[in-house]
Amino acid sequence: MSSHVSTWTATRAAGLARLDAFLPHAGPAYAARRNHAVAAPTVSGLSPYLRRRMVTEPEVLARVLARHDETTAEKFIDEVFWRAHFKGRLEGQPEIWTRYRASLAQGQAALDRDDALAGRYAEAVSGRTGIDAFDAWIAELEATGYLHNHARMWFASIWTHTLQLPWALGAAFMYARLLDGDPAANTLSWRWVVGLHTPGKTYLARADNIARYTGGRFEPLGLAADAPSLEEPPFVAPWAAPTLDRVVPQGPFVLLVTEEDLHPESLLPDGAAVVAIQVADAVEIDRQPRARLVQDFARHALDDAAARLAAAFPQTPVHRGPLDADTLANAASAAGTTTLATAYAPIGPTRDRLDALTPALVGRGIGLKPIGRAYDALTWPHGRGGFFGLKKRIPRLLDQFDLRPNAQPALL
Repeated sequence: MSSHVSTWTATRAAGLARLDAFLPHAGPAYAARRNHAVAAPTVSGLSPYLRRRMVTEPEVLARVLARHDETTAEKFIDEVFWRAHFKGRLEGQPEIWTRYRASLAQGQAALDRDDALAGRYAEAVSGRTGIDAFDAWIAELEATGYLHNHARMWFASIWTHTLQLPWALGAAFMYARLLDGDPAANTLSWRWVVGLHTPGKTYLARADNIARYTGGRFEPLGLAADAPSLEEPPFVAPWAAPTLDRVVPQGPFVLLVTEEDLHPESLLPDGAAVVAIQVADAVEIDRQPRARLVQDFARHALDDAAARLAAAFPQTPVHRGPLDADTLANAASAAGTTTLATAYAPIGPTRDRLDALTPALVGRGIGLKPIGRAYDALTWPHGRGGFFGLKKRIPRLLDQFDLRPNAQPALL
């Protein structure tokens, strides 16, 4: 794997530098080669930064459109909006996340009672399946914290359809090792492979496809010949368009910074009454530790955010600590306020933690105010169904964000 996508520096400056280096390739070159999982760089490598909002989607889109017209860069622009589609789909149907967590618990229980399954799982996660491509991807994931998106689809297909392992165990394994691990994109992509995202539509990895798009590096033997679809009961509630409150507290507040949004400077208006800044440690999902590479990247990214915030608010104290009720309550008390504000945390482990500790904060008379971003407020409501519902609105959205020449004033 090229160093272009196998090494990352966990700073906003490094993310912007990577974006600038990629810009010449965001047009026809990206469209032609984006599905090729080969050593030469065919993708931007921006995902670890976008996932944490160290670099924001409007920034990426604006710089791409300053270099390419919308038609030329269509494929790359689509990929940026895919992230919003996944977020909107999960936000509008949170039961997907609760079902994933239940499936994960069921898969872990199955390992305890089924020795044959546990054996296949152990071979898979240690890269000892004998399937050349899969075993190499295990090693690559452990060594770099990254897999090309096409490889992720092949990996998930082999995990579920060939090795016949529980899909949620695979999703959790991959999420814990990806530097860009995103709860929405990861969960919904794995659900798509097994036929739950689009009911009845599965994804089957084929040896000839793998050989073609890896430049002949792999041509695995023994892959499943079919991909039967999983089924699930109807959702209790239909998908409902998510709504975001973008209002910033008027009075003094403690700014809580989580891994979900590490550029809060762009979220707050001038003159926001920030009296203290609390930077929270990253959290895990259901007590499953993330890989060391991921832990280190998250820690350094939080360090970078803390340093930038100290520079942006030089008279405001910046503290670090765990994401728990005692830490947050003490931070508010020390700052002489009863209000905490934070960038809206999408569904995932951080949101789970915030939801769990909110009652304890309320019991102490402290309010936690989430602040939504305009980009999310405009894109997430189009997350229902397939991506086309959002894609057909991209031209108008680009106008609303004033991201291209001659656009209408942005509605931000």
